[in-house]
Amino acid sequence: MTGHRVIVVGGGAAGLMAAGQAAEMGAETLLLEKMDRPGRKLRIAGKGRCNLTNVAPVSEFIAHFGPNGRFLRQAFSRFFNSDLVAFFEELGVRTVTERGGRVFPASSQAQDVVDALVWWIGKQGVTLRTRSPVERLLVEGGRVVGVQRSRNQVFPKKPGFYPADAVIIATGGASYPATGSTGDGYRLAKSVGHTIVPIRPALVPLETAGDVAPRLQGLSLRHVTVGVWVNGKKQAEAFGEMLFTHFGLSGPIILSLSRQVVDALRLGQRVILSIDLKPALDEGKLDARLLRDLDAHGKQQLRTLLKDLLPRKLIPVCIDLTGIPPDKPAHQITSEERKRLQTWLKDFRLEVTGHRPFTEAIITAGGVDTREVNPRTMASRLVEGLYFAGEVLDVDADTGGYNLQAAFSTGWVAGRSAARQTVRP
Repeated sequence: MTGHRVIVVGGGAAGLMAAGQAAEMGAETLLLEKMDRPGRKLRIAGKGRCNLTNVAPVSEFIAHFGPNGRFLRQAFSRFFNSDLVAFFEELGVRTVTERGGRVFPASSQAQDVVDALVWWIGKQGVTLRTRSPVERLLVEGGRVVGVQRSRNQVFPKKPGFYPADAVIIATGGASYPATGSTGDGYRLAKSVGHTIVPIRPALVPLETAGDVAPRLQGLSLRHVTVGVWVNGKKQAEAFGEMLFTHFGLSGPIILSLSRQVVDALRLGQRVILSIDLKPALDEGKLDARLLRDLDAHGKQQLRTLLKDLLPRKLIPVCIDLTGIPPDKPAHQITSEERKRLQTWLKDFRLEVTGHRPFTEAIITAGGVDTREVNPRTMASRLVEGLYFAGEVLDVDADTGGYNLQAAFSTGWVAGRSAARQTVRP
């Protein structure tokens, strides 16, 4: 057996960072990627712009990951957003900070990020082998000793056996399976005794009941607040932009709220989304605005009056759901009808019936139980020499660059920790 070898399984953000760091530390490093080229999912991140990280302070950053966020504190203390920005600047990838603290490459091209990482791992001496899916981990006496490559069209005759002193699983999740993220890491981890927290789509569009969403297909609403009600109790809310689709709802705030929604649906609970179309106005101010408009334009029909309040596409839906005749003159609208309109503007409700599949989810929730992983090193607590990095772990956040930072940070820690184990004086 050739010693002092680190094998990284998976060539995404976490895997590329882990491989490069391990090699930089002096370890002979092999990166095995199942697809024909590394970084396929990274190429489409942020709609092809690649939201690398966020400038939020660490406490706020961790809060975006929910209860499991504390697992990342150690990794973030070693390699965080400013370190990542400096890292890419050194590779010639300049960055810009946009609304919400989101950091992008200045070129707005995710491909530039991938190209820089691939060039960098080559410079560090990493051996990259594509079209090399891993079938199983080889473990002897509670210690990983290598991996077995799957048979495939490139290597049809026999699987390959690669010895290793350390193996880093950085295979991603199960979202966007066409990029290679098909859940392989969960299978590998489970095969050696790790607990897998049930996986489910996260940052995923939602499906709604009825024909309201299809009627509004393509309509984007900005500066609205959406609340999540589960079995009659409010669980979460977010302010920002959303989009109606042929199946339901999407857009930034819907994706961010989808974690709570998906978990509630899995438990068979009833989920209602409440849209506040006028969050800048409380009920009193909105009622005063309606009274003023009705008085000022008494002869106008309701459908005409609503043009100053709502996007054109939303007006027929408003009329149907409030039950107020569209041709009714403003001065004839009763106080009860005005109250119904005011209530609907502040509480436009849609029932959620489901969510889109993994193929449309940005990330995966669930994964390797973090209680079985050392947060200081990303090392398995069950198998010596085994490490984890990135989305395969049970940590996920909402949109804004948080998930990619977690991938890079855990990859940085895993790569350097694995190298320290294998490179002996």
